[in-house]
Amino acid sequence: MASSGDATDAFKVREARPTIGIPASLLEVAERRYPAHGTGARNVDSVWDHARGMPFIIPAMGEKLDIQATVDSIDGLLLTGGRANVEPHHYGGPPFPDDEPIDPARDGVVLPLVRACIEHEVPIFGICRGIQEMNVALGGSLHYRVHLLPGKDDHRMPRHPDVTMEEVFKLRHNIALTEGGLFAELTGKSELMVNSLHGQGIDRLADDFVLEAITEDGVIEGIRLANDSTFTVGVQWHAEYEPENHELSRKLFEAFGAAARVRYKARIARLAGH
Repeated sequence: MASSGDATDAFKVREARPTIGIPASLLEVAERRYPAHGTGARNVDSVWDHARGMPFIIPAMGEKLDIQATVDSIDGLLLTGGRANVEPHHYGGPPFPDDEPIDPARDGVVLPLVRACIEHEVPIFGICRGIQEMNVALGGSLHYRVHLLPGKDDHRMPRHPDVTMEEVFKLRHNIALTEGGLFAELTGKSELMVNSLHGQGIDRLADDFVLEAITEDGVIEGIRLANDSTFTVGVQWHAEYEPENHELSRKLFEAFGAAARVRYKARIARLAGH
């Protein structure tokens, strides 16, 4: 039988993990006959292992979700990649082709949630689609297909039938880190390699963000909220893929988790009436 001391120690371990909200994508499973709210297992694992947070899936409910209640219940927001892209009517872009995957329920949750989290100083870490959602939420715009633009490389994942996960997520290109920026401060480097799995990309950067990283062909790979009081960061690469083997990805998750713990302690103190 566990002693009362053991129980207290176990409670302290649980108490130390801030709640990290992860908005789901609305997926179609069972041969597209069964809608489901979901996110990749690597997102959950990275929150637990590297941000040291408690993952909490936020359903893609669109306008049904109570944004304020959600903000009040979380200590951090992880915005993940997803198959569907942010619909262009949110940033004044030309309409998608009819066969383009969309996820209006996720758009309806994440865009107002980003704005509310920034207003209430909830840490945000956006990855791939997540950086694009952050930019759109604050008034920026997106390129529909980066590889179709003059002078841009193809940043999409390999698509041949026998492609392996190692090929999909391998380091593909260099990014230059902004001198004096957060990314350079975390790594002590001016450039490093990242993976690349995206078709869309940031076009006009929202005024509230500053550039943290960019590719040789001018694609924005990292942003941070200007005058940020917590941690509000987006990256275009998939930082959730083996962050233990990628210094910057790991350190970003760690910094995100540290900011979430500050929020957690303040939230618990308020609930306790202190």
